[in-house]
Amino acid sequence: MLRIESEILNGRRGHDAGRQLLLRMYREETGLEPPEIITMPRGKPCFSQGDLHFSISHTKNHVFCALSDRPVGIDAEELDRAIDLRLADKILSPSESPRFERCRDRRDALLRFWVLKEASVKLSGDGLRGYPNHTDFFPDDPRIRILDGCLVAIIQQEENHAL
Repeated sequence: MLRIESEILNGRRGHDAGRQLLLRMYREETGLEPPEIITMPRGKPCFSQGDLHFSISHTKNHVFCALSDRPVGIDAEELDRAIDLRLADKILSPSESPRFERCRDRRDALLRFWVLKEASVKLSGDGLRGYPNHTDFFPDDPRIRILDGCLVAIIQQEENHAL
């Protein structure tokens, strides 16, 4: 099971809107009140009990939430977000750099790499520490969607695979 939803922030703080969206989704999915949300040692939020996992991301205008029966990470960026292409030198791995260089729209490609990197560290619970330049992603990764004017990457733990 994987459920993805989004809402427009409409002046709300992203953190607050994300929690409200998560709690509503949990109630709709299970018919129950959600368990307490706790924080793991490295800062990853999770439910204190039960078999459901979640991840939340927000942009300047939207909040996104993934609710799943497997560990999940989600990240989103507005399609029109300004990005400094010099960041590519710091965040792309040696295998990703040539893929980036071959892209016609490098701004779009860099945003795609970025949402994948962020979603992966949210999945692992490691958080973003330093430059995430040890990954092996492709800009056309099928785990990227366009939703509500945003690039959204959703990465789930593979079945029968421990983190």
